[in-house]
Amino acid sequence: MKALLKSAIIAFALLAGVTLRAQSGESDVFVPISKYLSQGNTEALSAWFSENLDVTVLGKSGISSSKQAKQILSAFFNSHTPRSFKVTYTAGRANMKYALGDLSAGGETFLVTVFVSFKDDAYRIQQLKIERVQ
Repeated sequence: MKALLKSAIIAFALLAGVTLRAQSGESDVFVPISKYLSQGNTEALSAWFSENLDVTVLGKSGISSSKQAKQILSAFFNSHTPRSFKVTYTAGRANMKYALGDLSAGGETFLVTVFVSFKDDAYRIQQLKIERVQ
């Protein structure tokens, strides 16, 4: 009985470890995206854009081409020099994930929402939203 209990505990611990690794790996897509947001690096960030994506910046929203989205974000970062970006929450399913984060830029704090989906063997940003924190 003790051997069975020990085996069950070991099996549970191993499964829990596999699950934790899988969950932490899921958010890895947001590591480079976070880096580029904190730097205001629209060139590198735009490499993650879908061909068309939903961009909302300070209440102005619309479907944009990746080139238009890059210009919109460049204008935002020119007006609000980024200092840092930190992901505060991630969630999602197998092929779609999202992250919420705090962007410190231009002396203000902004809430950033990033939706990514897995398509053609890569994650791509489908929606990017930047809102002022009230």
